[in-house]
Amino acid sequence: MGGKYRIKGNKYPRMRRPRRRGRLVVLTVASVVVLGVGGWGTLQLIDVFTGGGRKASAAGDGTDCGTTTKASPPPSAEPLPQPRTITVNVLNATTRAGLAKKTADELKKRGFKIGDVGNATEQYDKKVKGTGLLLGPAAALDTSLPVLGTQLPGAERRTEAARKGAAVDLVIGDGFKELAKKPDADRALTELATPEPAPTTKKGC
Repeated sequence: MGGKYRIKGNKYPRMRRPRRRGRLVVLTVASVVVLGVGGWGTLQLIDVFTGGGRKASAAGDGTDCGTTTKASPPPSAEPLPQPRTITVNVLNATTRAGLAKKTADELKKRGFKIGDVGNATEQYDKKVKGTGLLLGPAAALDTSLPVLGTQLPGAERRTEAARKGAAVDLVIGDGFKELAKKPDADRALTELATPEPAPTTKKGC
């Protein structure tokens, strides 16, 4: 051959293609991305199965708990006395004449037993500024006095430890106008005899 270079011997040089560095870069980046996505997915699965590091309890965290209101039964107590079993002394502590008798007659119509009727003793005469004063022995505080109080709302209740007997006093004060209207007094008596049970609130899950 008449070229410039001459090939000697029986071996020929291999002609290699130039390396494609761009393909290697792409493959490397893709591998990194695949590994990153795989690692993130693994972490997500671990988080799902372990509850994200939060401790779960059988009782829960209380967010799904509901509040229920239940009426509790009324406390056991002795039944209140009936008006017919209560003896009332009606005493006038004002300067207005005739109030004691008029009030006693109305109480008698409503079923109460009437005892003494007249003026209040010196201890209370002209010294009761409110509508009235209900007096009785210590045992009457939660029995006879509340029943009599339905006839004169707002009257003060007071007990006397040394008092004998079961009778109670209704001492008419300066602020007295009249007894409660009979329908209102009857309704108050009914509510007193059958109080509504107090609701109790309980929170549970």
